[in-house]
Amino acid sequence: MREILQIQGGQCGNQIGSKFWEVRYVGTTDVQLERVNVVYYNEASCGRFVPRAVLMDRTSSPAPWTRAVRSGPYGNIFRPENFVFGQSGAGNNWAKGAELIDSVLDVVRKEAESCDCLQGFEVCHSLGGGTGSGLGTLLISKIREEYADQMMLTFSVFPSPKVSDTVLVENADECMVLDNEALYDICFRTLKLTTPSFGDLNHLINATMIGVTCCLRFPGQLNSDLRKLAVNLIPFPRLHFFMVSFAPLTSRGSQQYRSLKVPDLTCHDLSHRPQMWACKNMMCAADPCHGRYLTASTMFRGKMSTKEVEEQMLSVQSKGSSCFVEWILNNVKSSVCDIPPRGLTMASTFVGSSTSIQEMFRRVSHPFTAMFRRKAFLHWYTCEGMDEMEFTEAESNMNDLVSEYQQYQDATADEEAGYEDENAGEE
Repeated sequence: MREILQIQGGQCGNQIGSKFWEVRYVGTTDVQLERVNVVYYNEASCGRFVPRAVLMDRTSSPAPWTRAVRSGPYGNIFRPENFVFGQSGAGNNWAKGAELIDSVLDVVRKEAESCDCLQGFEVCHSLGGGTGSGLGTLLISKIREEYADQMMLTFSVFPSPKVSDTVLVENADECMVLDNEALYDICFRTLKLTTPSFGDLNHLINATMIGVTCCLRFPGQLNSDLRKLAVNLIPFPRLHFFMVSFAPLTSRGSQQYRSLKVPDLTCHDLSHRPQMWACKNMMCAADPCHGRYLTASTMFRGKMSTKEVEEQMLSVQSKGSSCFVEWILNNVKSSVCDIPPRGLTMASTFVGSSTSIQEMFRRVSHPFTAMFRRKAFLHWYTCEGMDEMEFTEAESNMNDLVSEYQQYQDATADEEAGYEDENAGEE
C-alpha cells in the first residue's frame, strides 16, 4: 500500500482539487482498477470509494466553492466531516487562519491513521491569497513536524498580474510551480482560448497532477513514485522547485488531425522544443533557454516501447547538451505507464529542475520589495501577530535562493574537479 493524502486549501486549492477528482480516470478493466482503493481512495461499504482528501477554507460554510462542489456531479463522494471551515474569510490576508490549524490537523491525523503505508501528502493551494498561502504553508510545517518521514508534494499556484493582485511565496519539499502567468499564455496562445476561465487553468493543472501520479495508480513498465522523484530531481535541498509541462497541448479543433508518436511528445532538437521541452508548454513563466537543467524526469503514458523512450531521451540530451549542466551525469529519468489518459492514445508529463526558474522568483519578488520598503499594507499583517522581521527574513531567503540557482547555473565540471583536488590536498 502506498497511500497519498490530498489536502486542499482555500478557494483556489479546493477548485483545483475538486477538478482533480472530477477528471481523474479511474479505469474500467481489472488491470486499471487494480489499485483504485490504494493511492487516493478509501473503500467504504457497498463497494463505494471515498476520496482520501481534506478540504479546508477560512470562509464559513457554505462557501461558493463548496456549493459548486456539492452541487456538481461528484459532490457526494467526499466525506462530510473532512470539510473544515472557519467563521469568516481570510480577506487575502496571509496572516489569518491559525485558529483553524488544530481542527485541520485532527482530520489529517484521522485519515493518516487509516492508511496502511502512507507515502506522503499532496497539497493544492495558491500563494496569492489568504487561506491557501498562510494557513496552507502553516499546515505544511505542522505536518512536517508530525510526519517527518513522509513526502510532501505541493501543487502551488504562483500569482500573476493577469489574474491575481497579491504576491507571496512559500515552499515545501517538492514544489510543482504552477504559474498563472504561463497557464494564461498556454490557454491563449496554444489552446486558442480568447477568454480563458479559471476552469481552463485548472484543467491544465490537473493534467499535470494526474501525470505525476499515474505510475502509482496504474501498472507500467518503468515505475516511479514521490520519493524516487525527489531523489532523482533534488541535487541540493533548497532547489526543489520544478518546472512542469504536459504534452500534447493542442487546440480543440486541431486535435483530431494529429497522430501521436513518442518523437512527437519529445523532440530531436532542444533549440526548437516543439512539445514536452517547449518553453510555450511550461506551466511556469520562465524560459529554460535562459538557464540550464540540473535534473529532469519524464512520465510517459500509453502503449509504447521503453527502448524508443530511452533512445529519444538520449537524443535530447546529446543534441541539447548545452541546456544541461555537465557535472551531473544521467540527469534525465523516465517512467512509462501503460494506461493512457482518457481521450488520448499517449501523453507525457515533464518535471524539470531548471536554474531559469529564478526568473519567476525575481518577477514575484520585485513588487514585494517595492512595497515592503515603504511598509505598504504591513499593518494588516502585524496586527495579526506577525513580526516585521519575518518579512525581512523572507526577502533574504528569496534572494539567497535566486543566488543559489545562479551559482549552480554558472558552475562547470572543471570547477567541481578543482574543488575536489583542493580538498584532497588539504587532507
